[in-house]
Amino acid sequence: MGRPYGLLRAGFPFHKTLGMRRLTNYPIDLAFGQEDRLYILCRSEGTALIRKYSTEDSDLGSFGIYGDEPGKVTWPVTILADSDENLYLTDETLHRVTIIDNEGELIDSWGEEGSGPGQLNGPSGMDFDAEGNLYVVDTLNHRVQKFTREGGLLGGWGSLGCGEGEFNMPWGIAVDEVGDVYVADWRNDRVQKFSADGEFKMAFGTSGCGDGQFNRPSGVDVDKHGDIYVVDRGNNRVQLFNEEGRYVQQFIGDATLSKVAVSYMLTNAYPNRLRDMAKLEVQKLLRWPQSVVVSEDGLMYVPDTGSYRVQVYQKQFVELNELQFAPPRRAPALNI
Repeated sequence: MGRPYGLLRAGFPFHKTLGMRRLTNYPIDLAFGQEDRLYILCRSEGTALIRKYSTEDSDLGSFGIYGDEPGKVTWPVTILADSDENLYLTDETLHRVTIIDNEGELIDSWGEEGSGPGQLNGPSGMDFDAEGNLYVVDTLNHRVQKFTREGGLLGGWGSLGCGEGEFNMPWGIAVDEVGDVYVADWRNDRVQKFSADGEFKMAFGTSGCGDGQFNRPSGVDVDKHGDIYVVDRGNNRVQLFNEEGRYVQQFIGDATLSKVAVSYMLTNAYPNRLRDMAKLEVQKLLRWPQSVVVSEDGLMYVPDTGSYRVQVYQKQFVELNELQFAPPRRAPALNI
């Protein structure tokens, strides 16, 4: 199904909070499973685990994945789930991709450190295309590489620089439904868009903290309408752009207490006293977000790394046909 002719943006309200401290510590990415399951990747120095979770804020268990032996990771960045709920992880310290089942058992692992074709140096972002191949951001080699699921090299592009198709420590990546590839170009403070084989299409963003500006963009995703979501990590926000790269709005955080956090607070008097003394406005804000993931039904999930939770927003929209959406204006309106 193709994209609509136009879009009526009805709103993008806050939906819910998932997780809490001690349960979802330092979440950096998440993947969608089946039957409303989520796989939340949690990472801090000396530890890494995957928390199985439900979209209704229920803990379904967890398993540790920290280590340097096969099937383990030491500094994971991205988690993906395939149609069988096998989990794919990039590891920027061990320079490899690790594949495990949803109980944590090793399926495969591939990648070696280096700068030659197919080698990796600090891999970070990763995404599937429609055929199930993997685009991997090879951060310290300043490039993107495309692999089969088994690690066979299919191609790649990029080198150090700030020109079209060049990168400076790229980080996040997303592939849309037509095969175009979006890369968060971290140190260049921009997002670049390419065709499936690396042909440059557009770039947007400059350094700063204003609308459409970035301070180290780290994550990117694209929804079925072509809307582009960018984690502006240094500015502690997510920015939304339309498919042409035009700024639409920003999200700085609106968190409530999650259901599991409320249950915890009801049995612990001391945290209730501390919360009663706190300034609640700042408690809502995003702190050090790194990734953003958008579901098919328009839910935007933001792992709120510094606050040990996930913030969720719900896109509200009406798809418009040609009779409901005027053609592009040929000249801007005059200000009188």
